[in-house]
Amino acid sequence: MAKSHTHFKLYKPYGYISQMYSNDERQARKKRFLKDLYNFPDGIMPIGRLDEKSEGLLLMTTDGKLSNTVNQSGIEKEYYTLVDGAITNEAIETLCNGVKIGVKGEKYLTKPCKAKQIDTPSLPTRKKKIRDERHGPTTWISIIITEGKFRQVRKMTSAVGFPTLRLVRVRIGDIYLENLQPGDVETLSSIASAVI
Repeated sequence: MAKSHTHFKLYKPYGYISQMYSNDERQARKKRFLKDLYNFPDGIMPIGRLDEKSEGLLLMTTDGKLSNTVNQSGIEKEYYTLVDGAITNEAIETLCNGVKIGVKGEKYLTKPCKAKQIDTPSLPTRKKKIRDERHGPTTWISIIITEGKFRQVRKMTSAVGFPTLRLVRVRIGDIYLENLQPGDVETLSSIASAVI
């Protein structure tokens, strides 16, 4: 009989690391981990990750095979990104066509993606203050990518001259962040059909 697995979606808050814990004593003392958010079952793992300063939708599963499949399947991941400056149509077009970013010391051309300017989304206020309009304009954009290099979206917006100030993942495949608040965890009956 196939082992039944458990799946969750959560809103990873700003300032948390996308892992359950760390074996590094210093890091374990100073950083905040997913285990601090919820009493997850043994064997749980995040599918992909969000860096410490990014927030939003993170999927968790006890199914290691599923985790690998999702990470390698090229599914769409959508991010709402607040960038520094009034972004131009040229910059958005460049993002869509692919930009060169650094990955492990090498130059990497990102795959074509979808990017567009959006109205200010309805998101929870972030605890750590973001610089405000008095210091110049900012723009919200939606970026949808099908890959996930380390800090990719941040590197992409910097490459076109508009550094990221806030980054929130709102969708993976057909699974949405919806009305989750930072730190909220919700059980999912299945992940595979929605993301593969």
